[in-house]
Amino acid sequence: MIPVPPKAEPADFDRKVRKPGQKWLRDNNIVPGAPPPDASKLPPYWRETQKTLWNAYDRVCAYLCIYFDWPLGAGSTDHFVAKSKDAGQAYEWTNYRLSCLGMNRQKNRFDDILDPFQIQHETFVLNLVSGEIGLGPRLSPTLVAQAEDTIKRLKLDDPETNDMRAKHFADYLSEQVTESYLARHSPFVWYEARRQGLL
Repeated sequence: MIPVPPKAEPADFDRKVRKPGQKWLRDNNIVPGAPPPDASKLPPYWRETQKTLWNAYDRVCAYLCIYFDWPLGAGSTDHFVAKSKDAGQAYEWTNYRLSCLGMNRQKNRFDDILDPFQIQHETFVLNLVSGEIGLGPRLSPTLVAQAEDTIKRLKLDDPETNDMRAKHFADYLSEQVTESYLARHSPFVWYEARRQGLL
């Protein structure tokens, strides 16, 4: 994971998502800020802006830091504060993180991960040969614990994920892809390669 700058709310978000969502909550006597009786019954108005979210965040998963095409799982809006914990946040643009389906399933309703909107550079680092993810050297004890929980929850160090990152860097070294391609399609790998003076 690397920092993700929040993008501006789309001009039509209030009309398409927030207002109908808030109306539904009022009509069903659900207080924004409180857990809903059944989160699965919340109308998915956020789907109206899923493709806008995908484009706004350059088609890169906020958690895995990998470019992904729409047919491979772009229909996935992660609610950073889970819908089951705060009904009102289901309809707020600032609560959405672009996530590939695999990462969204791993995160689920849990709140024990770091927010890509708030993390600092070098919270996570990479071994570019193995693709293994590690922790930055200047983290406080509290951040170390949170970063470790994030890796565990999202399975950011599973062998397939490590192999994928290592392959991306190997493809760059063997000149199968350009630096600009690496930056767009694997920005975490590109950032770490640049930080480590390997580009």
